[in-house]
Amino acid sequence: MSKSSIIKVENLSKHYLLNKNVVQKSDTLFGSFIGGLKDIKSLTQKKETIDFWALKDISFEIEQGDRVGIIGRNGAGKSTLLKILSRITPPTKGRIEITGRVASLLEVGTGFHGDLSGRENIYLNGSVLGMSKHEIDRKFDEIVAFAEVEQFLDTPVKRYSSGMYVRLAFAVAAHLEPEILIVDEVLAVGDAAFQKKCLGKMNEVSTQDGRTILFVSHHMGAVQKLCNRGLFLEKGQMMDYGGIDPIMKKYMEIGHALSVSTFTFENCLNYRKSRAYFIKVELRDSKGNLCADFPVGDKINLHIHFESASKMEETVVGFGIISSTELPIVTSWAEPENYRQGQNEIVFEIENLYIVPSIYKIAIGISRGNESIDFNTDIVSINVSDIINIPNAHRIVNTNSGILLNQFPYKII
Repeated sequence: MSKSSIIKVENLSKHYLLNKNVVQKSDTLFGSFIGGLKDIKSLTQKKETIDFWALKDISFEIEQGDRVGIIGRNGAGKSTLLKILSRITPPTKGRIEITGRVASLLEVGTGFHGDLSGRENIYLNGSVLGMSKHEIDRKFDEIVAFAEVEQFLDTPVKRYSSGMYVRLAFAVAAHLEPEILIVDEVLAVGDAAFQKKCLGKMNEVSTQDGRTILFVSHHMGAVQKLCNRGLFLEKGQMMDYGGIDPIMKKYMEIGHALSVSTFTFENCLNYRKSRAYFIKVELRDSKGNLCADFPVGDKINLHIHFESASKMEETVVGFGIISSTELPIVTSWAEPENYRQGQNEIVFEIENLYIVPSIYKIAIGISRGNESIDFNTDIVSINVSDIINIPNAHRIVNTNSGILLNQFPYKII
């Protein structure tokens, strides 16, 4: 480990054996009886197990003061890595060197005792982190003020809401001066104002106090704003590690199918009991050809196919375009229409949309009145390439200053 490094990981792996014959437990008397019979039967059967590597040969080094965003899709191994670094679970193989105290906030209630009050848990958690009573006393008022739980300080935390729980847990972890702060997706439990407050605090303790942050979130805007380094995991393997901007770009390129112009909803059969459900979405260019990549400002034809179990009246179909940082860019919808029973298709013609080159998600939805019938934000994506069909485009100096590239009329006086 170099002098400035605070975490060094070498060939880290975590292996699990998954049993295919695990009997699901029931909470009913009859179900428990049947489950017991299945347990007896399973003793005479050969158990089938599957080798599963949650992490495989991960190596990286983090320097003191780095703010590292760990990104990847669900099941990539992010939480497993944090649990190993937090010493909650041991690795199967590999070597880890950590210098300094570690404070972890991996899930609601981590390190807290439900029967103890908020006040008592502050001292308990501080002691676990290796803090003296004097150190905790010095930070106590600051912790309580940040968590905004003064009124409930002597109430057992098991009576706290999940938001209050997280506020207090984060306040303790961030204020008791650990050298390394590890934060998982748990901040998503809090409201927007609290999330902003937490991000500001993490940035402060890192830049001013030189503490190291490991941060997992699916909110790419928060990751990009806070972190200066990125670690990209995919199916338990490290795809890349480096500056946050190129890492996020690589994540978006690999995590979305750039060459796909047709998106089929394979699980649509699960919605057979719904009034309507999406079947397919197609992206086509101005000539009607299937297309995966669109130059900035080019016309996009968005074909949405859905099936209705019955005739639908006064129903709205709409779409939205969302940036890689989860920022909604555009929302549009058709007027309430009547749709026939069976398959329907609606085409949105998207013109004069000048947005910076990037990969964008497309959200699609069907609703009637206040009822959301079907909604999806996870499958459809669109690649806006860096070919810019805008007059005088060479005059655009910095497209990082915003998302919209529209030019507005002006006059010189």
